[in-house]
Amino acid sequence: MSDKADRKAGTKARKRKRVFRRILVTLLAVLLLGGAGLYAWAKLKDEYTITYDEYTATTGTISNSLSFSGSLALRDSASYSAAGSATVQNVYVSAGDPVKKGQKLVRLSTGTVFTADFDGTVNVVNVKNGDEVSKDTVLVQVADFEHMQVSFRVDEYDISDVQVGEDCRITATATEKTFGSKVETINYISQSTGNVAYYTATAYIDGAEGVYPGMQVTVTIPQEEAADVVVLKADGLSFSAANQAFVYRMDEDGAMQEVPVEVGVSNGNYVEIRSGLKDGDTVYAVAKTDSSNTLNSLFSSMFGSQQINSRQRNNQRNNQWNNPGGGGMPSGGAPGGGR
Repeated sequence: MSDKADRKAGTKARKRKRVFRRILVTLLAVLLLGGAGLYAWAKLKDEYTITYDEYTATTGTISNSLSFSGSLALRDSASYSAAGSATVQNVYVSAGDPVKKGQKLVRLSTGTVFTADFDGTVNVVNVKNGDEVSKDTVLVQVADFEHMQVSFRVDEYDISDVQVGEDCRITATATEKTFGSKVETINYISQSTGNVAYYTATAYIDGAEGVYPGMQVTVTIPQEEAADVVVLKADGLSFSAANQAFVYRMDEDGAMQEVPVEVGVSNGNYVEIRSGLKDGDTVYAVAKTDSSNTLNSLFSSMFGSQQINSRQRNNQRNNQWNNPGGGGMPSGGAPGGGR
């Protein structure tokens, strides 16, 4: 009986040891998994910290405009040719001479005297006294370089915003000289390039010194303008799912709060703030990152941590923020919208 009792006691002891080992292994596994989880939690929290860029609202003038490419051409030019064979008796002008309407240019042996049809400049003189000329020989060419014409194309998306009589600015690409003008004509019979229809408009330049036919120009037609208003770099704006513009402002506790704003004129880079901000207010926008947007949003909402990036201030005051190039820029609404 004693041996049998000892064997039972030994079996029970071994069972208790196995149970104890299993419990110990389970506890160790739980501790290890918990530690790994805490480590991963901390790493994810560090990786998905929200970062913000800082912007400052300022006071200034903002405008947008339509911009088109064009070229210069002469409005008035004339070439004077012989009607038949003759001898040149008198050449009254030289190349580069300014002439008035009615001024003598050339006399032929036939008695024909060529006179200028308009005020201009002698561009070319092809003959001299005593030359024999035949029919259709060009003797002299006169051009008006002071009064020129600009032709520019307007595509079908912008044509409704261009009207005859509108003010425009014409800038010569090569010389950067700018001239004030108006839209003189619009040809509404279109020409097509690919799937887009284009319409030809013209404008005139007076006093076009230093620019010549064939030069490329940019025609700018101002649209909306807002003077002495609160403006903010467009990157400083955020938008809700309902497309409501807002900015992030930091409260006294350092937490970010959404502040709705009303936007106005935009030139794509800056936007007018009609309400919600004043001159000098600092706002924030979530910085762009390369992390997964879904995971970033998930862990940002879980951890709620934030970091402020270097300042992106623009402290210029009462400046003109105009977009210098491209097609028609958006007016009002969210920056970068429109056509």
